[in-house]
Amino acid sequence: MMTDKAATTSGTVLQLLPDLQSGGVERGTLEISNALVDTGWKSLVISQGGRLVDELESGGASHIQWPIGKKTPLTLRFVPALIRLCREQKVDILHARSRMPAWIAFWAWRCMPKSSRPVFVTTVHGLNSVNAYSRIMTRGEQVIAVSDTARSYVLQHYPKLDPDKVAVIYRGVDNNAFPSGFKPGSDWLQEWYTSFPQTRNARLLTLPGRITRRKGHIDFVELIAQLRKQHPDILGMIVGGWESKQQGYVDEIKGRIQSMGLEDAIVWTGHRSDMKEIYALSDLVFSLSNKPESFGRTILEPLCMGKRCVGLDHGGVGEILSTMFPQGKLSLGASTENWASRCNDLLSHEAPRPLPNAYPLKEMLQKEIQYYAHWMHQQRPVPR
Repeated sequence: MMTDKAATTSGTVLQLLPDLQSGGVERGTLEISNALVDTGWKSLVISQGGRLVDELESGGASHIQWPIGKKTPLTLRFVPALIRLCREQKVDILHARSRMPAWIAFWAWRCMPKSSRPVFVTTVHGLNSVNAYSRIMTRGEQVIAVSDTARSYVLQHYPKLDPDKVAVIYRGVDNNAFPSGFKPGSDWLQEWYTSFPQTRNARLLTLPGRITRRKGHIDFVELIAQLRKQHPDILGMIVGGWESKQQGYVDEIKGRIQSMGLEDAIVWTGHRSDMKEIYALSDLVFSLSNKPESFGRTILEPLCMGKRCVGLDHGGVGEILSTMFPQGKLSLGASTENWASRCNDLLSHEAPRPLPNAYPLKEMLQKEIQYYAHWMHQQRPVPR
C-alpha cells in the first residue's frame, strides 16, 4: 500500500539498457523518463546511444553513453564508473532493463556501502532463456514484470524468487499518440504513395516490429499466399528494420517470397517512425511470434486505434487480445488455412471492432513512479 509520504516523494532515477534505437524496452524507458521529469524527479539513462537519444534529452533527461550492453567481460570495467556516478548524482533508484546492464548495476550496487545504496530495481521485459545469466533479472531488490505472463514465467523458472517482491506493471499506450479513428494527413499520404505506390487501393495486412527469426515472417508470407487466393488486392507489409546479423534471415524470407511468386504481394518498408499513420492504413495488423512475448506493444498500439488485429494466442499478446479483441486470437498449432479463415472473417466490414484501450500509458507511468517512491521508504531486504 502506498503511503502519503511515498506519493509526494521525488528523487533521482538511473535507468540502464543496451541502446536507444527502437523497440518496446527503449520506448518504455523514454516514456518513464519523460514522466519522471514532468513530476519533479531527475532522470538519468545509460546506454550505447541511438536514434531516441535526442527525444530523451529533449524531455529533460541526461544521457550517459556507455556500451554497457556488450556481452563481454570487458564491460565490467564500467562497474567503478557506475559507483562514482551513483554517488555523484545521488541516485535513489538504480533500474536495470536488460541482462548485461543488470549485471553491471548489480555488481556496482553490491560494492556500495549499504547505508548509501540506491534501490536496485529490475524489469522483466522478456521471457529470456532460463540460466544463471538471465537470473540477474530476478535479483533486484524489487522486480517489475510487464504482464501476468512475465510474472508467471519468472516465478515458475526461478522458484527461490519471492513472489511478494514481483510487481506487475503493464506496459501502456497513450491514446493521444495512437488515437481511435485517426486518419493520416494529405501531405503524409502523398509522400507515402510516392514511396509505395503499390499500396494505393490495396488491402494492407501489416506485420510490424524489428526483423528477427522468432517474429514469424515466414508464416506471414504463407498466410498472405493463402489470402491472395480469395483477395488478389491484398498486400502484406513487413514494417521494421534489421541488424546485419539478421541478413541471412532476411535473405531466407525473400527466397521464400520468390519461390511462392509473391514478389508483387509483399512490401518491405524498413524501419519507420510513423507507425500511427501506417496502422491507420492497415486493414489487419499481425503478431505472429513463435515464441511468447512478455507483452506485445505492436498489437496494443493498433488496437487502441480501433484497428482489427490478429495474433497467436500465447504470452502477452494473448493477454491483450483476450482483453480487447478476442476475435483476433489464432490457435497455436493450427494450419495456415485455419488462420486464413479467421482473417477472412475479420476482413469483412461487419466484423467487430476492438474494445477501448485497457492499458492506458498514464496509468502505468503513475504506478511505476508511485512504486519508486514507495520503495525508497521501504525496509529493504538484501537479494540472495
